[in-house]
Amino acid sequence: MNTRFLRCGREAVLAEVPNLDAALSLYAALRSASLPGVVDLVPAARTVLIRLDPAVTSPAAVVSAASSVPVDAHRRPDLGTVTVPVHYDGPDLPDVAAHAGLPVAAIVELHTAATWTVAFTGFAPGFGYLIGGDPRLTVPRRSTPRTRIPAGSVGLAGEFSGVYPNDSPGGWQLIGHTEMRTWDLERDPPALLLPGVQVHFEAVS
Repeated sequence: MNTRFLRCGREAVLAEVPNLDAALSLYAALRSASLPGVVDLVPAARTVLIRLDPAVTSPAAVVSAASSVPVDAHRRPDLGTVTVPVHYDGPDLPDVAAHAGLPVAAIVELHTAATWTVAFTGFAPGFGYLIGGDPRLTVPRRSTPRTRIPAGSVGLAGEFSGVYPNDSPGGWQLIGHTEMRTWDLERDPPALLLPGVQVHFEAVS
C-alpha cells in the first residue's frame, strides 16, 4: 500500500493513503496490531491519525512500526452491529426516488437491505459517515442546505448515509428519522456509530 506518514508534533502521526478503501484497510490493520504507545486511531476519508503517548514511544518509532504492519486490502474493521429503527417519512424521500428512477418503496427497501459500515466520523460529534449502500442510493447534496435539521434525521449524500446526532444545519437529502439517540454524553462512549460499526436500518411505522 502506498502510504505517506507525516509527523504531527510529538503526539501524533498522520498516515495518508490513496482512497477510502485503503484508509479502512489500514485502520483495521492498525487496530489489530495494537502498537506500543498508540492511544487512539482516527480514520478519515483518506487518512488515519495515529495518536501516541510520547512518554511511551515516539513518532519515529510509530512510523517504523506502522510501516511494517501487514495490510489486507479486503479487510474492514468490525466493532459490532447496531440496528437503527427508521420512520421513512423524510421530506426529500420523493426527490431521492425521482433521482434514482424508482418508487419510494424501492428506496426504503434498498436502504434497509444494505449492511452499512461507519467509515469515519466528522462534521459534528457522533456523526458517522456510512458506506456500503446500493449505488442507486447515490445522490447529490441539496443545492440549498437547511439551516436546521432535527436530531435523528436520516439522510443520504453522495455514496454515504448518516444520522444527524443533534440539531444542526446540513445539506443531506433527508429520507427519514429515528428516535434512537446516536450521541449521548451520559453514555460511554457518547457516540453510538463509531468507525468500524456495522449498521442495519429497519423500517418502522
